[in-house]
Amino acid sequence: MADRLRALVQSGGLNLPLPGAGDTRARWHALSEISRSNAVLGRLAEAHCDALAILDELGGPASQPGRIWGVWAAEPPVPVVDATETSEGWVLNGVKPWCSGASSCTDALITARTPVGRALFAVDLGKPWAKPLANTWHAVGMAESDSGAVEFTDADATLVGSPGAYIDRPGFWHGAIGVAACWFGGACGVADILHRHVRAGRGDEHTAAHLGAVAALLHTARASLDTAADAIDADPADRLGTSRIRARSVRAVVEMSATGVLDRVGRALGAAPLCSDPAHAQRVADLTVYLRQSHAERDLAELGHDLEGSEHPW
Repeated sequence: MADRLRALVQSGGLNLPLPGAGDTRARWHALSEISRSNAVLGRLAEAHCDALAILDELGGPASQPGRIWGVWAAEPPVPVVDATETSEGWVLNGVKPWCSGASSCTDALITARTPVGRALFAVDLGKPWAKPLANTWHAVGMAESDSGAVEFTDADATLVGSPGAYIDRPGFWHGAIGVAACWFGGACGVADILHRHVRAGRGDEHTAAHLGAVAALLHTARASLDTAADAIDADPADRLGTSRIRARSVRAVVEMSATGVLDRVGRALGAAPLCSDPAHAQRVADLTVYLRQSHAERDLAELGHDLEGSEHPW
């Protein structure tokens, strides 16, 4: 997987339009197509592209050709990474969990605690101060994403933006929809086997009905993504203040669509492809785990609270 990601980066296949730069549809279509071929590759590609967008938005250091970036921003209560400012700059210490591409990324944007709040830092991972921890990623789905924990010991780090800027910037919510574009692509990959089954004349009326339902679900997800992309290009700085509600809504729509696809394809084809087709079984497992990057009802509750003060929410 690391070789495939490296080849994408070196070929320029991840030199995508920035969110809000006028062609956000193309950005998300590219990410969804990569994820359609392999959800793990899409996950790693999305993080790399998101990192480049963050660096551009917050005025971070320019990425060098061939470098592979991750964005490691998980913030559970424990473990944590602390940032300390010294006379020579910032250093990071601690353990960061859920670092996709822990052993393959050359650089990462990492959130860490400072005395004045959480901040974002760029770190070169090719130094002894960054150590991926063995046996910290046991997932069957997304197994190849190498999303284990990484330990930092006096790691030199470059502050990217001011403390709090990572969350407060408009691009945070634009990037959140990029993840949904990958979910959509993963769902298309799962649905492809059902389409091939029906086209080959091996289905019945029930199978055809499931295919129709899957098509409707995917159409809804794609339309939601395209509409959001156009809205972002029309208001990249979020002057209308709609980016958070938009992102949470689109992510919910795509998550529900992808979940429906997993269910419908399973009901249409039964256990056979899950047991006899390793590529399909892995796609299902990968997408199932990837969708849990959503916080489910917690995200829906946050969306509901966002809408409480709106007189005409839709």
